Amino acid sequence: AGPRPASSGERGSDRVLSIGGGTVAMATAAAAEGPPEARVQVAKQDPAVETAEEAKEPAEADINELCKDMFNKMATYLTGELTATSEDYKLLENMNKLTSLKYLEMKDIAVNISRNLKDLNQKYAGLQPYLEQINLIEEQVAALEQAAYKLDAYSKKLEAKYKKLEKR
Repeated sequence: AGPRPASSGERGSDRVLSIGGGTVAMATAAAAEGPPEARVQVAKQDPAVETAEEAKEPAEADINELCKDMFNKMATYLTGELTATSEDYKLLENMNKLTSLKYLEMKDIAVNISRNLKDLNQKYAGLQPYLEQINLIEEQVAALEQAAYKLDAYSKKLEAKYKKLEKR
């Protein structure tokens, strides 16, 4: 890195000049403001000290062109940032619309399921007397089956007694 003045200040009659990270203390103000040979001599005393050249300001036209270029680039950057933010909001809006449509579809499905469930409950209520009759008939058939088994067992006993009597 080239030499750069970092700071300068005065303490009493001594001046401190900071250049490129190094500090040079000049014994008197006269030495700092004196002829160039005195300044070179102070700089030659410390080999780590760099000498600085006076910064020259660029021409007025260059500054204007650089400012225009900077503002154009900043406008382009800000336009890009705002466009990206706008696109993000548009994407979010589209996602919200799609989500809303999905919820409407789910609502319609839930309404249809509810309606179908009510219909099924009404049909079940209409079939309930028939189901009760079927259960009653099933119980009667079971009782009749038990009676048939008892009758079969009794008839087998009678047959056995008849055969026994016949043999005699």
